[in-house]
Amino acid sequence: MSDFPTQLAFDAAVAIVRDIAAKHRLDTESLPLGRTHGRILAADVRAPIALPPFDNSAMDGFALRHADLREGETTLRLAGEQFAGRALDLTVGEGECVRITTGAPMPAGADTVVIKENTRAEGDRIVVLKSPDAGANLRHAGEDVQPGDVVLHAGQRLTPARVSLAASLGVPSLSVFRRPTVAVFSSGDELVEPGMPLSPGEIHDSNRELLMGLLRAEGLEPTAWPRLPDDPKQVEIALRDAGCAFDLIVTCGAVSAGEKDHIPAVVRQFGQVHFWKVRMKPGMPVLFGSLDQARVLALPGNPVSVFATFLGLGRPLIDALQGRTEPRTVERAQLVSPLEKTHPRREFLRATVFCDDHGVLRADPNPAAGSHRLRAVGESNALIVVPDGPQRLAAGTVVEVLRYA
Repeated sequence: MSDFPTQLAFDAAVAIVRDIAAKHRLDTESLPLGRTHGRILAADVRAPIALPPFDNSAMDGFALRHADLREGETTLRLAGEQFAGRALDLTVGEGECVRITTGAPMPAGADTVVIKENTRAEGDRIVVLKSPDAGANLRHAGEDVQPGDVVLHAGQRLTPARVSLAASLGVPSLSVFRRPTVAVFSSGDELVEPGMPLSPGEIHDSNRELLMGLLRAEGLEPTAWPRLPDDPKQVEIALRDAGCAFDLIVTCGAVSAGEKDHIPAVVRQFGQVHFWKVRMKPGMPVLFGSLDQARVLALPGNPVSVFATFLGLGRPLIDALQGRTEPRTVERAQLVSPLEKTHPRREFLRATVFCDDHGVLRADPNPAAGSHRLRAVGESNALIVVPDGPQRLAAGTVVEVLRYA
């Protein structure tokens, strides 16, 4: 693959991932609200009604005409009760009030609500002890949303609050992008299932569970395929089968330049390699390509490399396939201790991110070195992003951090 740069810049790799994925954006489907949580909205939502749909009370108390209030105490006649629910045909006349509860429609003629705590009942009379300002505790129709307002935008992730907003407008279903189907492969003759005995030279397969968990955290339902052996024909058969049936293939291992690293050759021969090798540490041998209907993200085999490449490249890929245009939250934290690197690659370091007693987000780098050291991943909750080029970062320097979840 000599026609590819030795190592592509990280930002350039992200741009290619997003561009290719956007060209293969998944189709849409209409789902009832209860099934849209976490999905990416495919079409703007315009409000069919106003919110609130009618003038209503913000407090429990009494609806009245502010013009009837006097200095000191004011006594009004109780003309009826309006609770939250169907509006009654009530009118507040001069010197009258209506008992009202939170959310109940305002009776005709009333323009103010006095809270219950500032009143005293005397039979069918209500004494207002403290006069509220004109218009107090009144919610006006349409003060939150006007009919026709665009309240949700295509490309947004549907959070519980956004789904709730759609429900409040009476919208029963939403158009969302389909979630990608994902095939997950770990590779290598040295891998043994957890629970099985190890022979000399063998290790337990941890990357499969790592990838399955990372994908599930993105709201996907990945399918774990059998381990790929170090045999080019079997790698070819498995990947080509998955390429015909899935939207996304994620592999780990067998992607570098060793004699048993067959994945790059298979993708190139039967599909297309968009890039191979990125200036990042760890995770340099990562490959992105296409195979039949699937996009292929082939990650290195060391677990920290899996983390770095998935968080850095896998998340943008999943977002773009689903039409997400809303950027993810970028978090920054102050370094607890200094960092230094001399190489040109962007580096991703394990760290524990926490909020200190002064409300400052801090990042404490894990001292472990080596992309094979999974324990350090388990002890951390984020990756520190150290910029390209040689860096000498003092304690207190603000850096970008990628949370595991």
